[in-house]
Amino acid sequence: MSKGLPARQDMEKERETLQAWKERVGQELDRVVAFWMEHSHDQEHGGFFTCLGREGRVWMYCRLYRTFERFRHAQLLDAAKAGGEFLLRYARVAPPGKKCAFVLTRDGRPVKVQRTIFSECFYTMAMNELWRATGEVRYQTEAVEMMDQIVHWVQEDASGLGRPQLQGAPAAEPMAVPMMLLNLVEQLGEADEELAGKYAELGDWCARRILQHVQRDGQAVLENVSEGGKELPGCLGRQQNPGHTLEAGWFLLRHCIRKGDPELRAHVIDKFLLLPFHSGWDPDHGGLFYFQDADNFCPTQLEWAMKLWWPHSEAMIAFLMGYSDSGDPVLLRLFYQVAEYTFRQFRDPEYGEWFGYLSREGKVALSIKGGPFKGCFHVPRCLAMCEEMLGALLSRPAPAPSPAPTPACRGAE
Repeated sequence: MSKGLPARQDMEKERETLQAWKERVGQELDRVVAFWMEHSHDQEHGGFFTCLGREGRVWMYCRLYRTFERFRHAQLLDAAKAGGEFLLRYARVAPPGKKCAFVLTRDGRPVKVQRTIFSECFYTMAMNELWRATGEVRYQTEAVEMMDQIVHWVQEDASGLGRPQLQGAPAAEPMAVPMMLLNLVEQLGEADEELAGKYAELGDWCARRILQHVQRDGQAVLENVSEGGKELPGCLGRQQNPGHTLEAGWFLLRHCIRKGDPELRAHVIDKFLLLPFHSGWDPDHGGLFYFQDADNFCPTQLEWAMKLWWPHSEAMIAFLMGYSDSGDPVLLRLFYQVAEYTFRQFRDPEYGEWFGYLSREGKVALSIKGGPFKGCFHVPRCLAMCEEMLGALLSRPAPAPSPAPTPACRGAE
């Protein structure tokens, strides 16, 4: 038998597996979007309900409307516009005016404001994507103004966040801050040369700040470091979050692709994909731990051993993106491993969408589908991105089969 035949059979089997996952992911995306469209829309006031029981949005709806033909219908865009207008009317909290409420009542009264940049980051993403879907410039103006305010808070003066620096608190930089900023650089710069140029230096700055979280001679990625990029003392300094590291990993991979930097890509795959997976995967029950301690002490977070929806969503994106860009089959196998666990444990086959909070053993700990931190974002973003990447992989031409070896010539006997 030709040596090329087994190789061709392996490639055909791989493509069949990729096709099966593309169909499975696409069907799940349809079910997830249908769940939120049915249960989260407030037809009276606009906006979206997020606290949903088992039976049961601007950025996600607009992105789906723009990028998937089957979601390009008026109902989805109208819901996104209603949500966007609700945000424009009510999200800004005055004073100070630049902050966005984390929680609003149904009729738009602010309930809670976080002393971080993250509500404002998601507000920026929503406004930019709404502009892309509708072409209405006022949404983009709002996005850029808020982006510049976020950069001011991060790089110049954080006093507007309302978080005083107490004497006993270490000056720490959580990885989430430059990570979210790098995501905004990608969002605003997509197919926009002017903004891509404006924020190019900021993107490099964010990447450098994220990379300094690789500590202990490259053996650990720590969630918090000092402002100078050094390890902090105590449990705060030892804290690890595998899901955040994997999410930062695919943000960095996109940055590497934009920069055309294969050396940085290899470093990112090693430290931000493989390292957190091998340390963070539960060898007994499967799934990713929520928090870990770099010295293997018990983490201080009560939920440290739980399995949450969003780290697994980010892991699926990270490993499939890493494979798409590098071709390393190890990363594809890890995608399959995470995806199998995630679909088996988190998805609700009866009522749709995913449970968010599981015990270490993988049992449902909370039956809610939405809450203050779980909305129409991580799950559909994961499914949409994975469907796109799987489609792109399947559209690549199959490698040409190797020619059969030429038989050796034999002399006359």
